[in-house]
Formats: sequence, C-alpha cells, structure tokens
Amino acid sequence: MRKYIVMFIAALCLASVAYAADSQIWGEMRIQNILGYGQEESWKLGPLFTMLQHKYFAWIFLGVLIGVPAAFFIHYKIIGPKVFPHSEKKYYAFNLYNRIIHQVAAVSFLVIIPTGFIIIFGDFFGGGTFVRMAKNLHGIFTIPFTIVVIPMALMWLKEALFNMDDVKWFMILGGYLSKEKKPILAGKFNAGQKMWYWVAILGGITMILSGAFMYFLDFKMQMLHNLTGMSQIDLLRAAAIIHNVMGFAVLALFITHVYMSMFAIKGAVHSIITGYVEEEELKILHSTWYKKLKDQGKF
Repeated sequence: MRKYIVMFIAALCLASVAYAADSQIWGEMRIQNILGYGQEESWKLGPLFTMLQHKYFAWIFLGVLIGVPAAFFIHYKIIGPKVFPHSEKKYYAFNLYNRIIHQVAAVSFLVIIPTGFIIIFGDFFGGGTFVRMAKNLHGIFTIPFTIVVIPMALMWLKEALFNMDDVKWFMILGGYLSKEKKPILAGKFNAGQKMWYWVAILGGITMILSGAFMYFLDFKMQMLHNLTGMSQIDLLRAAAIIHNVMGFAVLALFITHVYMSMFAIKGAVHSIITGYVEEEELKILHSTWYKKLKDQGKF
C-alpha cells in the first residue's frame, strides 16, 4: 500500500510542476488587477508594510542567517560534536515511507530557503533574470512540500506531542552544552525536534497560504474580503508580513535542524537516509525511548 502512496505522491509532484511551468500565473495575467488595488484601503497597512519591508525584514533575515550559524560555530569549537561508534547494534526507526516524505520536504527546503533570500535581497543581486528564476524556483519547489506536509504532519504527530520529559530537556538544553555523554530524557523525538516539527508544519502551512496570496496576485478571495473587511491590496500586504515573520522562525529552526543532524551529532543524518539509528545514540540522546525499546526486546 505504501508503495502506491509513494508512487502517487511522485506522480502528483511531477504533474504539479508541469502544470505550474505551463500556467499563465507566471505571465501577464498575474498583474491584470493591480491597477485597481490602490483604489481602496480598509486597514491602511501600506505605511506599516513599507516600514517593515524597507527597514526591518531584510536586516532581521540577514541577522538570522549570520547569527545562528555563528552561534553554532562557537558551540562546535568549544563544546564539539557528540560522537557515537555507529558500529554497534542499530534499530530500524524510519521506514521507507517516512524517509521519502522527509527527503521530499528536505529537498524542498534546500531550494525554497536560498531562493527566498535571493528574492529578499533582489536589489543586491541586481534583479533581472536571476532573481526571476529564483522566484519561479521558490514557487515550484513549494509544490512538493505542499504535497507532503500533511502526510508528514500525520505520520509524526503522536511523537511530536510535548510531555514532562521535554520540560527537563529544555532545562539542560538537551545536554548539548556539556561534553559528557549522560542519558537525556527524550522519546523518539526530543524537545528540540518537536519544536522544529511544529514550526515546520504550522509555519510551513502558514507560509504556503501566505505565499499563495502573493503568487496569485489577481485571484480575489471574496470570502476573506467579506470576513475581514480587508481590501485586496491589504490582504496582500498582510500575507507578505505574515510570510516574512514566519520565515524568521522557519529559517532559524531549519539551520538548527541541519546543524544538529550533520555536525552536532556525528552521523545522525544517516538515520533518515538508511532508517537505522545507532544504539548508543538512542541510549544517550533518547533514553526514554531506548528504555521502552529495550523493554520490548528490540535491544
């Protein structure tokens, strides 16, 4: 059954990309209503949007882009990574379906985030063809993420619910400020992974919806207009503000996720490629889950 689900997702991705590439939303039809946008302003978000766009958004994104990796560089140099043998017993934690869904989302983010930066700093890159190409790639690679975000949310929802172990994890920041290997209370996902799950899922869905508003400029949402009383131009401004604010959190947590899986825990990234997690890694970093698996005779 899962094989057919994977095949369906792959076919849907390819069909969506083909449709988007041929769609008129990329052409002149996108701006056919723009001349009328400024004729009415309900919430008068123009000054707020202009101030945020010109004075704050780009600088905050730049601060996150430089500041978060800099903090992790210092952590790597002072504390260093946690290294596990990866030659001991292993547990098959992530099946093929889990891995494909995760990898589609990962590849999507690896394109969406850099192209988002090119769009934000379009003036710096001189505008033109390069920035337009980044904008189109940004939109196209949102399609596969849109397809997998709900399956990803459902398959890991139970493991992503917070509990008392997470409170204790946050109190010691998961033990990452210590070079010692002491067992840390955590289930299949620790508190940091759970936080990334909720930011990626809820933030991702929010950015999909707000991004769709900005891509489909001339698609009027009468229901939202009636519900909020907002004009088309203010709906677009609100979407842009929400998209940027959520982008700060998604970017910061994505960099954190990459650092933890590729640098802070040596070899951890292989678990989502092969599906196997090393025993000592579970014993130290996910001790609650390890005890449960051991009680079940898995180790």
